[in-house]
Amino acid sequence: MKESFRQSMAWLHTWSGLLVGWVLFMVFSCGTASYFRDEITLWMKPELHQSSHAVVEQGVAAAQIQNLLQQRAPASPRWFITMPTGREPAVRASWAPPPSGEEGQPRGRRRFENASIDPLTGQELSAARATRGGDFFYRMHFDMHYMPVLWARWIVGICAMFMLVAIISGIVTHKRIFKDFFTFRPGKGQRSWLDAHNATAVLALPYHLMITYTGLVTLMFMYLPQGLGAVYKDSDAFFADLNGGPRVEAKASGVSAPLTPLAPLVAKASQLWDGASVGRIMVSHAGDSAATVTLTQQDGHGVSNNLPSLTFDGVTGGLLTEADKSGAAVETRGVMYGLHIGRFASPLLRGLFFLSGLAGCAMVATGVLLWAVKERPKHVKANANGRIGFGLRLVDGLNLGGIAGLLIAMSVYFWANRLLPPGLEGRPDLEIHCFFTAWGIAAVAALAFPQRWMWRLQLALAGVLFALLLPLNPLTGGAGLFTSVAQGLWPVAGFDLVSLLIGCGLLWASRRLGSAAKAPLKAKLAKVAA
Repeated sequence: MKESFRQSMAWLHTWSGLLVGWVLFMVFSCGTASYFRDEITLWMKPELHQSSHAVVEQGVAAAQIQNLLQQRAPASPRWFITMPTGREPAVRASWAPPPSGEEGQPRGRRRFENASIDPLTGQELSAARATRGGDFFYRMHFDMHYMPVLWARWIVGICAMFMLVAIISGIVTHKRIFKDFFTFRPGKGQRSWLDAHNATAVLALPYHLMITYTGLVTLMFMYLPQGLGAVYKDSDAFFADLNGGPRVEAKASGVSAPLTPLAPLVAKASQLWDGASVGRIMVSHAGDSAATVTLTQQDGHGVSNNLPSLTFDGVTGGLLTEADKSGAAVETRGVMYGLHIGRFASPLLRGLFFLSGLAGCAMVATGVLLWAVKERPKHVKANANGRIGFGLRLVDGLNLGGIAGLLIAMSVYFWANRLLPPGLEGRPDLEIHCFFTAWGIAAVAALAFPQRWMWRLQLALAGVLFALLLPLNPLTGGAGLFTSVAQGLWPVAGFDLVSLLIGCGLLWASRRLGSAAKAPLKAKLAKVAA
């Protein structure tokens, strides 16, 4: 009975992983890159590499950005300010354009304007090239692209549910899973693929369980809306109660009044938070007597994604509301959400999350490849001419296009960022189009020629493109590796080094495939010679 149950779990593990494996590889790859999306965005804006990266007091930075916004956007109904961090040294500001007064113009079409300033000098930095940067990978891993967001999130959610089933059934199936972790037999065909799959699965098993389950929790209200709808008629009211904020934002009074200085409010918030820094500032109706200033704590002072916030009167500077306490259920969800996105993590812990994410990519990749390796001898034996069937050939092509093709697309995205003219209209969308065009070409080639030489070619191409990002950076206006290290610009230096390591790893994999292909031929020649 036990053996029968384990066999049923093996079947469930195989098919629950295979059917969604290619989507899961994309989700894991883009999600893993998202741990360093701020660093990726900074690398993709070489115009910001030469700005000052000195540590500046938050009060000074707040005063500098307030002066800029009062000159650039005095009539804007809302300012959003992101304070500098070690990962992103510039102050970022965005503001909504003032109401046009034209009837019939949808509010959603009014694009926000943006600016970045040097927190030390208060000077606006040269306009950086428009790019989605690392945010593209972040949105891609659960919103996809070229499709309605709701559809994409349902697809990713269903795949995550399959992933959770595959992980649990895999634990049941492999009764010696921890022993197998310490066993790897290279050059043994199917046995080697199974060893690699087991090792990468067990290496970060707690991470795999956590990231899959918490990923579902982040969108729990979309997947299970019945409870929300039973109590609330308006979802906005629910989320206002959930986040401890007002349901309706106060409207402008129309009476002019000077905005209170932001620096003292930043200092007061830090004092109330026991020295924790301010991460974001939102100013509503600056210059109006109904102005409010909301300060949100910076990430990194706790695991939960429910960050404390303070709302001040924008004229007097008096404290209006304090939202830093929530119930057990809300805080539990906040902790799970925080664990998933990892914004609380220190550089070392974020690096461990990144390595665990890479292990997840390898686990998914070896899993879908293992199925093809196991099925190939059956197909060859069943066909007198030794040819494989359409189904296996399709899986081979999807494996190649979904794994190697995605790696090519990610590297092309970075190259497009540097090679497209900086002032080109619609530039962020063009970078993304280059990503999908490269992936589409690679996928078509993979489906047409799902053979080992195509694997070698695509892995080598991806490896070269990733490795050459290191010299491409200074050649296209960015700070080179040695310059970045000398200036303490570690996000840029880290990106260059990681790209080089990934490129070298892919080139090694391509070369290894070539060596493995030659081994059977050498064995046959030696046998003939003997």
